[in-house]
Amino acid sequence: MLFALCGLQTFSHPDSRTPAESARLSSVTTLRFLALLLLASFPSGTQDARFLSAKLEARYRFAHVMQATFLERYWENGRVSRVETGTAYFRRPGKMRWEYDSPEKNLFLVDGKMAWFYVPADHTATRVPAKQSADWRTPIALLAGEMKLSRLCARIEIATAERSENRGDGLLQCVPRSETEPARAPHANTQADQSDREEAFLEIVPDTGDLVRVLLKEKGGVALELKFANWRFDPPVPESLFRFEVPPGVAIVNGDLSEESRAFH
Repeated sequence: MLFALCGLQTFSHPDSRTPAESARLSSVTTLRFLALLLLASFPSGTQDARFLSAKLEARYRFAHVMQATFLERYWENGRVSRVETGTAYFRRPGKMRWEYDSPEKNLFLVDGKMAWFYVPADHTATRVPAKQSADWRTPIALLAGEMKLSRLCARIEIATAERSENRGDGLLQCVPRSETEPARAPHANTQADQSDREEAFLEIVPDTGDLVRVLLKEKGGVALELKFANWRFDPPVPESLFRFEVPPGVAIVNGDLSEESRAFH
C-alpha cells in the first residue's frame, strides 16, 4: 500500500536497471514519500476552517441587500427561556433590520449610526449609538459590512465543543476580538487568555456557503441561537426600510441615560 501511495512502480527484473535509473527512481520515490508525510502532518482542521471561511465570505460578499427568515432562541443555564421568529434584512454599508413577528411584534434596527429597539405594545423606542450597542445581534452586522471574518474573529477554527445541527454542515468556532485588538489572520493560534470572552459558532453549508445557524455563548450560561433560512440576495426592498420613523406618541429612551431622560415624539 505504501508503494502505491508513493507512486512507486515495481519491476519483475530489478537487475535490468542501470545505476543511473536506479538512483533517479530512488530520488523520485523519496520526494513523493516526503510529500506524503508532509500532507499527512498538515492540520486538516485549519484547511477546513479556511475553506468554510472562504465559502461564507464569497457567498455574502457581493450582495448589496440580503434577506432571510430567522428563528431566535435565548438560553439560560442550558434551558430555552424564549423563542422568537421573524425576518431579517441587511444592507451595506452598516444597516440591518430585524422584524419580530412571534410571539409579539418588535423591531430592532441599525440605520448606520443609531441602533433602535421598538416595542409597539409598550409605546417605547430605545436608541443607542450603534458602535456602543451591546446587543447580541450586532456581531451579525458583518453581513451588512465588509464580509471579512478577520474583522470579527481573533481566532477561528473547526468547532470541537459543539456540533452542527444538520448532518454535513460545517461548524466554525470564532472567538470575537475586542474593540482594541488589532486584526490578524483569524486562523493563527494566540496565547492570550480568552476565557473571559464570548464565543460564536457559525454553521455553514459547505456546498453553497449559506449561513444557517449562529450560536453566541457568554459566561454565566447565557446563549443566543439564531437559525436562518430562505436567504434572498438583492431583493427589491426600499432604502426607507432601514430608517426608523418614530410613530406619534411613542417615547424615545436614550439607552445610555437615566429613566428621567425620556423624550416624547
